Amino acid sequence: MNSSKHTELANHAWSVADLLRGDYKQSDYGKVILPFTVLRRLECVLEPTREKVAEIAEQHKDSGIDPDRFLRRASGHSFYNRSRLTLKKIAEDPQSAAMNLQVYVGAFSDNAQGVLERFEFAQQIKRLDSAGLLYKVIGKFTDLDLRPKVVPNHNMGYIFEELIRRFAEQSNETAGEHFTPREVIQLMVRLLVAPDGDALQLPGAVRTVLDPACGTGGMLSAMDDLITELNRDATVEVYGQELNPESWAICRSDLMIKGQDPENIAFGNSFSDDGHARKTFDYMLANPPFGVEWKKVKDEVEHEHKVLGEAGRFGAGLPRINDGSLLFLQHMIDKMKPVDVNGGGGSRIAIVFNGSPLFTGAAGSGESEIRRWILENDWLEGIVALPDQLFYNTGISTYFWILTNRKSPDHKGRVVLLDARDQWQKMRKSLGDKRKQLSADHIATVVKLYGEALAVADDTEHPLHGKVKIFRNEDFGYQRITVERPLKLRFEVTEETLEALEASKAIQKLPQAPVLADAFKSLMGTSWGTKQEAWVALKDAVVQAGGTWPTGAPFNKALREVVGVRGSEGEEQLVNGQPEPDGDLRDYENVPLGEDAEEYLAREVHPHVPDAWIDHSKTKVGYEIPVTRHFYAYQPPRPVEEIDTELKELEAEIQDLLREVTK
Repeated sequence: MNSSKHTELANHAWSVADLLRGDYKQSDYGKVILPFTVLRRLECVLEPTREKVAEIAEQHKDSGIDPDRFLRRASGHSFYNRSRLTLKKIAEDPQSAAMNLQVYVGAFSDNAQGVLERFEFAQQIKRLDSAGLLYKVIGKFTDLDLRPKVVPNHNMGYIFEELIRRFAEQSNETAGEHFTPREVIQLMVRLLVAPDGDALQLPGAVRTVLDPACGTGGMLSAMDDLITELNRDATVEVYGQELNPESWAICRSDLMIKGQDPENIAFGNSFSDDGHARKTFDYMLANPPFGVEWKKVKDEVEHEHKVLGEAGRFGAGLPRINDGSLLFLQHMIDKMKPVDVNGGGGSRIAIVFNGSPLFTGAAGSGESEIRRWILENDWLEGIVALPDQLFYNTGISTYFWILTNRKSPDHKGRVVLLDARDQWQKMRKSLGDKRKQLSADHIATVVKLYGEALAVADDTEHPLHGKVKIFRNEDFGYQRITVERPLKLRFEVTEETLEALEASKAIQKLPQAPVLADAFKSLMGTSWGTKQEAWVALKDAVVQAGGTWPTGAPFNKALREVVGVRGSEGEEQLVNGQPEPDGDLRDYENVPLGEDAEEYLAREVHPHVPDAWIDHSKTKVGYEIPVTRHFYAYQPPRPVEEIDTELKELEAEIQDLLREVTK
């Protein structure tokens, strides 16, 4: 089926909006259209065995035996409907449409009913019936041919995604939170599975796949399709979890139709209510929402981090509250299969991120600690930079992170960075923010380049040599050093000094404050090179004014703030015989991991500020992965002459246009 056909079918389903207009808000159209599309699809799938199932249901009506397994076998699927009713028959009796539709839905197996319940379908039936629209809406869907031989499962996914995209547009939601463009998924699954091609072709191969933010299930379906394409006899078990009820229902119904176990798709938040706790998987992939905060599950996540530590999912660290992307990655890493003594087992992970997880967070922050944990455990295999404007809900740059705990020997201790930002073609028609797409040739090029990355990086003659770079894990680490310089002060009494004296709370609360002010006025314009000289002169002035000199560290500190003036020619202040650091001159430097910080200081800092030193007690280790910096290519500015010529041409064009207007 070509794209125009599934768009045509999606248009047919969405045409129901014409009936709903006035009785429903635009943002609520999807609450009717999506569940009716699912219902119609289920009906079309069950159509060949409807009579047989109804007969068996009638036979077991009063038998006292649970006929569930007989009905499943008769339907040929993991779900069924015991009724002889159809949407067409229901639409032909407008007066009884609501009652008959409820009976029809109630005749589905429990797993199918659960799908429709997530759409709050019973409420929509009642609302449509009250508005006199129910039989009309049903009639619209009876004309929608969604039989599997007309609309294969793969194409049904496109129809659902198109409907969700429209629903999201109407309700100002983010469509990209629910699904990922199919060509992006194709690249992702091929990068994930490529190294295992031979193993997947072995007889009796069984593989488990998890998507903890599965949306409508597009990634799970693509993994199932690819593995069975490599080995028709392979068994693929897919698992997922989804928070959005409509997306969850569509994913679950899709898996039921494909013969997968719908119970493997959990509903709820993966962080606070892990639907697959203590399970491990061969492959994991996800496109979690970009930049979405995790405030709603803050208590549960922080509790697991603090109480379970490394025994839990989030022991490495917690990212900032406004982006939970790295929580998803930790959640997936926790579900990797262990590698056995013979090198078997293990897992592979692919996840889509924006640029933030690559570098957000300074040394010691949650994000940096998570990156450190991943790299020091040698789990990061590679990062692929994708073109911008690939996704429906954002035009920003995105990246695939590929992780595994069973790296090949030549990859151990190393990370592949691959620049695929130029692998795209322009779409004929934009969809939201999506203006670019990947062709089959682009996907093949990137997969081949990733598989040959080490060889390409070593071959300077390779045409794509500049698109691949190989780094050691530790190359992404750095020491965040604190560079201190001594506090140097000279001392003086000026108008500013008197103003600072009046503003100092520590001094103004003293009973001697008025006397201090008078004494300081008598020294207006005086300056001293050392603290001792200043204190002697100030003390004498206070005594002469009839006051007593206050004592105590708080007073001395406050007084120094009032009369001290920073300057390179001032006296170096000491604390316990050591130079006191000047907070205003404090600086930070990132020193590559493994380099001697003192040597760095001597080479890079001392030529400019010879009195600087490192406070080693404040040194922190951080990790960041600056992908774009490593692939940066200098573009020289255009010659001034070229710009000048272009400006003159534009001026001449404007003059010509003005002459036309004034004729």
